[in-house]
Amino acid sequence: MVNRFKSLKIVGSGPGDPELLTIKAYKSIKNAEVILYDNLINEEILHIASEKCLKIYVGKHPYGKYMPQEDINTLIAYYCERFSNVVRLKGGDPYIFGRGFEEWLVAKELEIKVEYIPGISSMQGVGLSDIPLTHRGVSEGVWVLTGMKKNGDIATDLSLAVRCNSTVVIYMGMRKLAEIARIYLMNGEGDRPAAIIQRASRADEKKVICKVKDLVRASQQAGMSHPAIIVIGEVVNLQYNLSALLQRERNIV
Repeated sequence: MVNRFKSLKIVGSGPGDPELLTIKAYKSIKNAEVILYDNLINEEILHIASEKCLKIYVGKHPYGKYMPQEDINTLIAYYCERFSNVVRLKGGDPYIFGRGFEEWLVAKELEIKVEYIPGISSMQGVGLSDIPLTHRGVSEGVWVLTGMKKNGDIATDLSLAVRCNSTVVIYMGMRKLAEIARIYLMNGEGDRPAAIIQRASRADEKKVICKVKDLVRASQQAGMSHPAIIVIGEVVNLQYNLSALLQRERNIV
């Protein structure tokens, strides 16, 4: 039976701006006894918690030093056995390439009550840079892919996504920019618009827009680094084609 006196909340903190927290996430952070948080968390969000709250860093720096997932799981078990209100705080949304459900399973095996609190995903944060993920007559959908599978390969679905009219969003793909560009070039789509957005919604946000074939050069010239979101598709350029866009809207209506 689930131990209802001990609970774990798996909470999404959104792309970084504290004002983009959901009300439920805000209340969970404010009332937490323990917060286990990642390196993507804006420190302003941690200030919402009480001074008595234990704040435990369990961050993973992409492609660098990190705390193994097994160690994080052990900490979840340790604190949930000793405190009744533990928050696992993650950037973006925990269930979108955040390994949140792996931690849900750990808590369930320990018969601990688990609550998932969604967050605004990093890919939704690109809308703050005037890039809609979908737009009528332009994008038929969204493919959300990982740039780095467990074995180090890029998602195999990218070779399929490149052929469609949907927006492609790639997480954890900064080390794969050359490979992404090559796949598009091989399919005759090297001129597709692309954007790289780092720290979306934050004051130190960085953004670069280019053709997908130029991802590596544009990234280097702009000094982009990980973590960042890569967006590929005609939606990237909509903000720069206002006259054509307005005419398209008139024709559709």
